[in-house]
Amino acid sequence: MPLGEVWRLLQPRVPRLLLAVLFGVLALGSALALATVAAWLITRAWQMPPVLDLTVAVVAVRALGISRGVFSYCERLAVHDTALRAAGHARVGLYRRLTEVSPETALRLHSGDLVARVGASVDDLADVLVRAVVPICVATVLSGAAVAIIALISPPAAVILALCLLVAGVAAPWLSGRAAAATEMLAALHHSARDTATLLALEHAAELRVAGRLGQVIAESETEHRDLGRAQDRAAAPAASAGAVATAAVGVSVLGAVLVGIMISGHTSPTSLAILMLVPLSAFEATAALPGAAAQLVRSRIAARRLTDLTETPPARSRPASAPVRLNPGERLAVLGPSGCGKTTLLMDLSTEYPHDPGKPVTAAFFAEDAHLFDTTVRDNLLVGRGDATDTELTAALDRVGLGDWLAGLPDGLSTILRGGAAAVSAGQRRRLLLARALVSDFPVVLLDEPTEHLDAADSDRLLTALLTPGGLFAADRTVVVATHHLPAGLDCTAIRLDDSPGSRTGPRVRG
Repeated sequence: MPLGEVWRLLQPRVPRLLLAVLFGVLALGSALALATVAAWLITRAWQMPPVLDLTVAVVAVRALGISRGVFSYCERLAVHDTALRAAGHARVGLYRRLTEVSPETALRLHSGDLVARVGASVDDLADVLVRAVVPICVATVLSGAAVAIIALISPPAAVILALCLLVAGVAAPWLSGRAAAATEMLAALHHSARDTATLLALEHAAELRVAGRLGQVIAESETEHRDLGRAQDRAAAPAASAGAVATAAVGVSVLGAVLVGIMISGHTSPTSLAILMLVPLSAFEATAALPGAAAQLVRSRIAARRLTDLTETPPARSRPASAPVRLNPGERLAVLGPSGCGKTTLLMDLSTEYPHDPGKPVTAAFFAEDAHLFDTTVRDNLLVGRGDATDTELTAALDRVGLGDWLAGLPDGLSTILRGGAAAVSAGQRRRLLLARALVSDFPVVLLDEPTEHLDAADSDRLLTALLTPGGLFAADRTVVVATHHLPAGLDCTAIRLDDSPGSRTGPRVRG
C-alpha cells in the first residue's frame, strides 16, 4: 500500500499541517538555540567579563526556555487539530464509499464489527500525521540547521555530525520499521489461530469434553500463544538494534566533536569549542522520534490497506433474477421469508433504486437489524436518525415503541450513557431503540430489517401492525417496507414472499 493512498484517504489540510511543522521547528529550534547560547554563556562567564556583557545572553536563555514550551504546545494544538479533521474526513469518505458499493460488499461484515474496524483503523491512519509526518519534517529541518551551525566552526566536525545524524535518522528508523512490520505480520498470522482455538474451547466446551477433545483444543490454544510470544520476542530484535544504533550515533558524534575540538583548540575560541561540544547533543533530540515515526508509517499503511479492503467489491456471485418491486408514496410493503432467503439483500437493492445524487437529499434509508448502538448517551444514539431532533421528539419516539417506562427509570433520562453500547440493553430494548431511531428520521422511504426480532409475540404483532398501517407509527405519506418472518393475523397489507411456498403471498412473487 503506497503512502499516497494514506494521504488520499486522509486529505489533510496542508496549510494547517505546515503550521504544525513550523511550530515543531520553532520548538526544537528553541532547544537548539538554547544549547548554543548556553554553551557560549557558560564559557564566557568562565572568563569573568563585566556582568553587562552577559545580560543579553541570560535573557536569551530564559526566553528560549519559555518559548520552547509555548511553541511545543502550539505544535500539539495544530497537529491534533489537523489529524482529527483528517480522521473525520476519512470516516465520512469511507462510509460514503460503502453506500456506493454493491450490497454484497456492504454486508460482508457485521455492522458493529464494521464500526469498530473503521474506528480503530482510521485512528491508526490519522496518527501518521502526529507521529510520523510532523516529526520527520521537523527532524529534517533541525538536522540541517545543526550541521550548518557546526560547519561555521569546523567543517570536519560538521561532516561527522551529518553522518551520525544520517545513521540515527535513517538506519535506526529502518530497523524500527522492520520490527513493526514483523510484529504486525506475526499478529495477523498467530492471533487468528490462537483466538479461534480459545473461542472454540469456550463456546463448545461441553461437546468437546464429551468427544474427548477439550484438552487437545486447550493445548492448541496454549501452543499458539507460546509461539506468538516467542515470535514477537524475535521480531523485537530489530527494534532493540534501532535503539542501540541511535545511541551509538550520539556517542560517536560527541566523541568526534571532542577529537576535532582538541585538534583546533589552538586557534579557536573557548566559546566556539563549547558550542561545538553541546550543540550535537540537542541535534539528536530531533531524530529521537524517527524510529517511532517509521513504526507508525508501517501501522498506517496496514490500516490503509484494511480500510481499502472494506470497499473492494467481492467476486460477483450469480443470483436468481428478481421481479421488479414498485413502491408508491405512502405504500406499506412486507417482505416475508425465512432467515437466509434474501430479505436483507432485497431491501438493500431497493435502497439503491432511489437517487443518491450529490447535493440532493437522500430519499430512502435502510435500517439494519444489527445497527450499531454507540457507547454514548441515549440522546446521541437516537440523533443518528436526525441530528436536529428535539428532546420532546426523542421522548415521544421512545414512548411510541414501548420504551417510555424504561426511559423514565433511567437515572439521567436521555442523557444516560449506554455503557458498552448494545451491551447496556437487552436484545428487545435494542430493537426498540433502533426502531425509535427510524421514527426520528425524516426519510420519505424507510426500509426496516427485522424490526421486531427478539420481542414477544404480542408486542411483535402490535408493532408490526402499527408499522404496516398508514398513519400508525409512520405518517401516511411515508413509504415503509418491513422485512419479517411473519405477519399478524388479519393484517391487510401488500406482501411479497421470498420462498417457493404456493399460496403464501398477497403480492408479486419474488425469488431470493
